[in-house]
Amino acid sequence: MRTIKLGSSSLEVPVVAVGCMRINSLEKPEAERFVQSALEEGANFFDHADIYGGGTCEEIFADAIHMSADIREKIILQSKCGIRKGMFDFSKEYILESVDRILKRLKTEYLDVLLLHRPDALVEPEEVAEAFDLLENSGKVRHFGVSNQNPMQIQLLKKFVKQPLVANQLQLSITNATMISNGINVNMENDSALNRDGSILDYCRLNDITIQPWSPFQYGFFEGVFLGNDKFPELNQQIDEIAAKYEVRNTTIAIAWLLRHPAHMQPVIGTMNIDRLKDCCKASDVYLTREEWYSIYRAAGNILP
Repeated sequence: MRTIKLGSSSLEVPVVAVGCMRINSLEKPEAERFVQSALEEGANFFDHADIYGGGTCEEIFADAIHMSADIREKIILQSKCGIRKGMFDFSKEYILESVDRILKRLKTEYLDVLLLHRPDALVEPEEVAEAFDLLENSGKVRHFGVSNQNPMQIQLLKKFVKQPLVANQLQLSITNATMISNGINVNMENDSALNRDGSILDYCRLNDITIQPWSPFQYGFFEGVFLGNDKFPELNQQIDEIAAKYEVRNTTIAIAWLLRHPAHMQPVIGTMNIDRLKDCCKASDVYLTREEWYSIYRAAGNILP
């Protein structure tokens, strides 16, 4: 598995992250096989959140991987906190309590990466800074980042937080590529020119923040996958033709499309199917040409100005 540096840190991570939101759908033997298969592929970066399965996903993962001191040093663990029932919470108290619970469920003494999950309208950045300092000084968290935040929200945090923010997890796929389209359609009078995110793609590149695309196969907001979907005939035909050229499956090309972008992204895949997991990992070795990348972009319904 090819690796990249996570943001401005020295942490080397695989270009594909394994999302564990659905691991609670597996029986223990299945979860063990899935985790072991990921490790065999070199996909040793596992993404969690305290809300996944109400915390059970972290517990199931720890059991499935047979967490131990030896195992822990061979994997990279990321989790997220801040989403509560009916609200968001970036208070110092809640962040600290959440991390302690996460560590207990994962059976580990530290997280490699902690992300703040969804923006909290009532965020007090001074409190976040205090929480991050305590977590770093205690050794409970080594690196920090955010999820679904725009440039000004990150800038507000950076005014007080001294640790580098190394990652920003954002929704991005071939069919949900507004952060790419608004950069192509600058100054045009069309919907694609609308800047909905404050130019977060360019901001992250300028500030050495790794974008972690979530739902890389989804269209809309969890409306379904675009691969093999009759709603996207031209897109699937184009992907299938390119997949045949590289002798891989369509899943591989969908991830390779994201990896081809020079922002050096780290897609978070959510499949619990071992074959699809392996197909996603193969994208590490596929480098699409500029012509292929743009042909897929256009086939998704995007029009070049």
